[in-house]
Amino acid sequence: MTLFRRSVAGPMLVIAGCALLAARQPPAPPPPAPILAAVHAIEPPTTPLPSETASAGVTKFSFIAYGDTRSSGLAGVPGDGEILHPDHSRLVDVMIARIHERASTPFPIRFVLQSGDAVLRGQNAAMWNVSFSPIIERLTRGANIPYFFSVGNHDVTTMPPGDPGRALGLHNTLTAMSKLIPPEGSPRRLSGYPTYAFGFGNAFFIAFDSNIAGDQLQLAWVTNQLEHLDRSRYPHVVAFFHHPAFSSGPHSGASAAPVPGTGMKAADRVEPQTTAIRTFYMPLFRKHHVDMTVAGHEHLFDHWVERYSSGSMAYRIDNLVTGGGGAPSYRYAGEPDLRAYHTAGVADHVRLEHLVKPGSTPEENPHHFVIVQVDGSRLSVELVALDTEPFTPYGGRARIDLTDPPS
Repeated sequence: MTLFRRSVAGPMLVIAGCALLAARQPPAPPPPAPILAAVHAIEPPTTPLPSETASAGVTKFSFIAYGDTRSSGLAGVPGDGEILHPDHSRLVDVMIARIHERASTPFPIRFVLQSGDAVLRGQNAAMWNVSFSPIIERLTRGANIPYFFSVGNHDVTTMPPGDPGRALGLHNTLTAMSKLIPPEGSPRRLSGYPTYAFGFGNAFFIAFDSNIAGDQLQLAWVTNQLEHLDRSRYPHVVAFFHHPAFSSGPHSGASAAPVPGTGMKAADRVEPQTTAIRTFYMPLFRKHHVDMTVAGHEHLFDHWVERYSSGSMAYRIDNLVTGGGGAPSYRYAGEPDLRAYHTAGVADHVRLEHLVKPGSTPEENPHHFVIVQVDGSRLSVELVALDTEPFTPYGGRARIDLTDPPS
């Protein structure tokens, strides 16, 4: 018994000694506080978008959609925080020209949607103030056009809520957009999130943060907006966010080819944000017959049509990937593996049509934006590009109707 007690006492003394040494160690220093710098709040148009009530009779109008306006981040190449982004600036020149051209037509351009990645690093205030906000104020103040933004991974990171990097990026993003999107406390805004909605004419628009697409509070808020939406008032619903549900660029998981201009290789799996959108949001969008999604993340143009049925009725969701706002152009990487998605949607008879594939070289994927035209119950899309006029990816055409003819 004595020997046994001695054999145990030794380890116990060692443990006690280690605990005493640990207690004498100075506590680990706290993480450094984020560096806050003033971000300029983009000035809104002099004439705001009419309220939902005031615009109730509008059934003919257009809007612009685009995304990914950040710089490349390549060493030795002036970029965000140093210069006014040249390609984004030239693209806005073309937007303003189209806004003026359509002003006196039955389909004036009433606002612009941006699907994220405004700047290279959203935590850096200078990138907003120097390279992005002055360009947007040419639209809001110069052309008197409302501007609505949905956050990208470069703006707020893909980290979960509570992460310091995300918190700073979100703070800067929401400050920049504070005068453009519904305010905190609005019934069309999820407080604490860059998640909101607005209605204009016969169309309803929802922006959500796809970086946290698995966030259940955000999903519940979007669900609530759709469940309580008057569809006789809003026959059209458009959701805009950053990560696409389907794509054939380097983020699609279809290829391990290097991402152009970055030296990085594409993932050989589907990104978790895309998986969450396919799992949670696409079934929700089918349930509520959403007409269109607008995304970016891939710096190219891609168009997928999801066809499904409910009862005896056939429906379609047009999924646009329009990430040509000035970031380095990507190229076609291959078709994604959608077998699991089709299996999950078998009850809705889901099938996907790849209507437009990106080009195989960056030059075939020019910087661009889309003009979506609303004409009563009909929607159409027109592509407008820099230095590639006309940009005709629809079988030699720049424009296509998105409404199926009666069967």
